Amino acid sequence: MSSSSLYRRLHGVFNLPRSSAAKSNKLNPLPLPSSTNEPSHSPPSSPTNKPRKSKPTAGSASAATPLTVEHRLQKLVSKFIKSSESERFRARHGIFDSTVRRLAVHKKFSMIEDIIEAQKKYDDITDEGFAIRLIMLYGKAGMFSHARKLFDELPELNCERTVKSFNALLASCVNAKEYDQVETIFRDVPEELSIEANVISYNIVINAYCEMDALDKAILFFNNMEKNGMEPDLVTFNTLLAAYYRKGHFLDAENMWSVMENKNLAPNLISYNARLRGMVQEKRLQEGIGLLAEMEEKEIKPNVSSYNALIKGFCDDGNLEEAKKWYYKLKEKEATPNRSTYRALLPLLAEQGDFDMALELCKEAIDNRLVINAAEVQRVVDGLVEASKIEEARDLVQLCNSNNYLNFKLELPQTST
Repeated sequence: MSSSSLYRRLHGVFNLPRSSAAKSNKLNPLPLPSSTNEPSHSPPSSPTNKPRKSKPTAGSASAATPLTVEHRLQKLVSKFIKSSESERFRARHGIFDSTVRRLAVHKKFSMIEDIIEAQKKYDDITDEGFAIRLIMLYGKAGMFSHARKLFDELPELNCERTVKSFNALLASCVNAKEYDQVETIFRDVPEELSIEANVISYNIVINAYCEMDALDKAILFFNNMEKNGMEPDLVTFNTLLAAYYRKGHFLDAENMWSVMENKNLAPNLISYNARLRGMVQEKRLQEGIGLLAEMEEKEIKPNVSSYNALIKGFCDDGNLEEAKKWYYKLKEKEATPNRSTYRALLPLLAEQGDFDMALELCKEAIDNRLVINAAEVQRVVDGLVEASKIEEARDLVQLCNSNNYLNFKLELPQTST
C-alpha cells in the first residue's frame, strides 16, 4: 500500500477537530500566558458513525461505558503505533498532538507512553527537532518525569542536546505545572551539559513564576537577563504585562509598558489586549475605548479578544446598550464572536429581558457550533415563553436538541391554557 493511500485511510481515524496550533513546527516552544482567545478544550466527541442514542440532559453521565471507551482507545493506540511505520505519518504533528490530548483527557497515561516510546526505534529520534516534539508531548500530557527521562536518554539515542531541547524540557516542566522544578533545571542542566541558556530559556522561567503569581521572582529573573548580557524581547514584556494586569497591579504594569517602549520595542496585539483587559478590570472603560482607537491608528487590528474585553466590561457594569454596541462593532469589523462573547452577553440580556437578541445570539452560537451553557439557553427559552413567544421558544428547543455536538437537551416549560 502506498504512503499516500495509507495516510488517507488513517486521516479519519486520528484527526480530531483541528486547532490552529496543531501545525506549529517551532523547535523552541514557549508556553505563553493566555492573552487572546480562550479556546475550549472539551473532550473529543464520540464517533458519529454509530446509531445515535438520545441526548442526556446537562450534567448527566456519558452514554458510553468505561469498557467501550477503554476498548476504543486501545484500538486507537494500536492503529497509531502501526501507522507510525510510515515516515509521512510520523511527520504529522497534528495527529500526534490530538491523539495525546485525547488520551490525556481520559487519563490514559500508559497509552501515551506506549505511542511515544514506540517512536524511539525510528531514525527520526536522532534529529533533535523530532525529539523535542516527543518531549513536548509528554509535557502537554502532564508527564514531566517521562519528558525528563527522554531528555536524559537522548545521547544514547544518538541525538545531540542543545539549548533547543533544553528549552523544550523547561517548557514541558511548565506545561506539566511542575513549577517547583523549573528553577533547579534552569540552574543545573546548563552547567552539567555546558549549554548556555538564551533569552527563550529566561522567558520560560519568567512565565513559570508568573503562572505561580510569584511576580517578585519573575522580576528578579528579568533583571538577571540584562546582568548576563541578554536583552529582554517582546515575549518577555508580554509575559510580565499579562501577569501584572491580570493580578490588578495596574501601575506596575504601566511602568513596565514604559520600560518596553524605552527599549524601542513596539507593542503588538498581545501587548495591547493585556493592557486593554487591565483597563477594563480597573473600570477605566473610556481609556480602554481610547486604547482600541490607538491600536487602529497604529494598524494593529483588534481581534475578538479586544472587543470581548470591552463587552465584558460593560456587561459587568450592567450597561447593556454599550455592550450591544461593541458586539455589533465586533461584527462590523469582521471579527467572529466566540464562546466568551456569548458567555458575557447572554446572562445580561436575559436579566434585562432582551430575549429577542438573546434568541439571535443563541442561534448564532449554535450555527457556529460553539458550546454554550445549558442553563443560560434554558433561561432564554423560559423568558421567551413568559413573553408569550411560544413558537420562538419551541424553535430554539428544537434547534438545540437536534444538534449532535451539544451534550444536553432543553425543555419547553408547560404553559397554562
